[in-house]
Amino acid sequence: MSDKNITSSIVLNSLLAAALLAALILELLGLLPFGPGAFVALSFLGVIPVVWSAVRALFKKELTVDLLASVALLFAFLAREWHSATFILLMITSARIFDLWTERRAQRIINELFKYRPDKVKIKVGDEIKSIPIEHVKAGDLVIIESGDRIPVDGKVISGQASVNEATLTGESMPALKKENDEVWSSTLVETGSLLVRALRVGENSTLSRIALLINEASRKKAKTERLAERFTSWYIIASLVGAIVLYAASGDLRLVLAVLLVVCADDIAVAVPLTYSVGIVRGAQKGIVLKGSDVLEKLPKIKTFMTDKTGTLTFGRPKVREVKLHENIKEEEFLRMLGMAEINSKHPISTAISSYLKEKGIKVPTPEEFEESPGYGIMASRGGKKVFAGKIDYLVKNGVRVGIAEKKEMQEKKEGGYNVTALGEGKNFLGFITAEDKLRPFAEDLIAATKAIGVKKWIMLTGDNEKAAEKVTDSLGIDSYVANMKPEGKLEEIEKIKAKERGILAMVGDGVNDAAALALADVSIAMGAIGSDAAIEAADVALMKDDLKRIPEAMLLGRQTKTIIWQNFALWVATNVTGLVLVFTGVLAPSGAATYNFLTDFLPILNALRVNVPILNKSKI
Repeated sequence: MSDKNITSSIVLNSLLAAALLAALILELLGLLPFGPGAFVALSFLGVIPVVWSAVRALFKKELTVDLLASVALLFAFLAREWHSATFILLMITSARIFDLWTERRAQRIINELFKYRPDKVKIKVGDEIKSIPIEHVKAGDLVIIESGDRIPVDGKVISGQASVNEATLTGESMPALKKENDEVWSSTLVETGSLLVRALRVGENSTLSRIALLINEASRKKAKTERLAERFTSWYIIASLVGAIVLYAASGDLRLVLAVLLVVCADDIAVAVPLTYSVGIVRGAQKGIVLKGSDVLEKLPKIKTFMTDKTGTLTFGRPKVREVKLHENIKEEEFLRMLGMAEINSKHPISTAISSYLKEKGIKVPTPEEFEESPGYGIMASRGGKKVFAGKIDYLVKNGVRVGIAEKKEMQEKKEGGYNVTALGEGKNFLGFITAEDKLRPFAEDLIAATKAIGVKKWIMLTGDNEKAAEKVTDSLGIDSYVANMKPEGKLEEIEKIKAKERGILAMVGDGVNDAAALALADVSIAMGAIGSDAAIEAADVALMKDDLKRIPEAMLLGRQTKTIIWQNFALWVATNVTGLVLVFTGVLAPSGAATYNFLTDFLPILNALRVNVPILNKSKI
């Protein structure tokens, strides 16, 4: 349903609710015109949408609370209990308003995101600057964004520098500095500075549109508890109708049957359960935690085992070169030039670190004539008939490079010290190596403690590092076990082994780009830093828009709070129904009193559902 249609339905139902409430108040004050005739007219007017909704559901082979309300209204009409009929309609109308309001709220979050997209965009064509509609912007266009402007596309900064507020996507209010070669995303705000951006993804392919689509689709994926509530509602309706027939056959008291139906005719739980999940999904999205559905929200607090990569998850994924060690009569500049030729075409984090290091040094790197990368092992590049090999020492040895025992020992010591070692050889000659280091994220240790406080039993780290380096990381962070020397092709097999061995729900944390297949194997998959990555958004059950480890325990706590509120709502529903029935059978509540009681207690679970929010992680309590 479109936002316009939802708003129209809310207005119509609000007018009906206002008329019903006004009639009851005026009648109480003795000012109601036309006397009981006003209640009769309003009752027959209000019953039409209720009966129509029940009939439509029956055609779909579904039992809804509207059916039970229709039967209660029929008994009210037969007993000429116009006050009771008015209260039933007021209750149903109010619940429908809440349901529509929630749907509109989710819809408006999407619309609010799109409001951040400007109608007009300035693009640079040669030396000319043009202003064109956002719909006409194409990938490859050069877009000009100035201070105070919203960025209209996903793209890469060509020139300029700016402070960009990314809160619309990440939930993080602190602005990020964007400069040449940095990526920027649609809907984010340039607070100061200006940028020239090359558009990479526009329209429905942008991160903004992908998130909007996810929020829209999330409500269709129902949790086990939600499906259970629907089945329970169906059986509850059947039991209520059968009970009403049996009670009438036994007592012949139409007013008693009506009073009972008025108490049990409550759709609060049918509205409150999906409402709670919807609010949870919306609250998560506002904090940069994009959940694929209520089933994911339900699984999060039940996670017992976490698997994680080291690089890019526990570390920043941006290694820095720490040392250059030469083992041949070769100048450092020539060594680095040859190393750069091997690494220039690779997207591996170490290759990126080496390329950045060479750029800082001002070393020009020749383009290789041949290039072959063996993921997880090394790279071969050649130019002018000369072949160079860069990567792990075993890769060099396999390709005929002679490496001495002393050199192997020296590199092994560096590895055991926690450094990544990249060796370089030309032909059969070993030229030397470089070491690089990737820093652990500040919250990494607290992440392990926070999730274990929630109920996680075990953390397992998967890494291509050697045993000593892996052990150093796991000991410093409190990780329970690790699998070292992991090759890319062995990751899926290892995850399947872990999944078969470990009990309970298994979660995988990765970057969503390199780990798409691994994420798909887990019961719950969490992609870090998914902003701007279609692969991450598609692959993961939970896409964290920002590289913030705190979001993982916060998402788990959101799931726990959602579940707690749902069970509170069930308890409230049982308590109010039992209390109401006791009051009816002891003669305290007549039909009109039962209708009033039902109307007032109906709002308790619904209002309780609105309390769902992303808990603030208190580090002092971890």
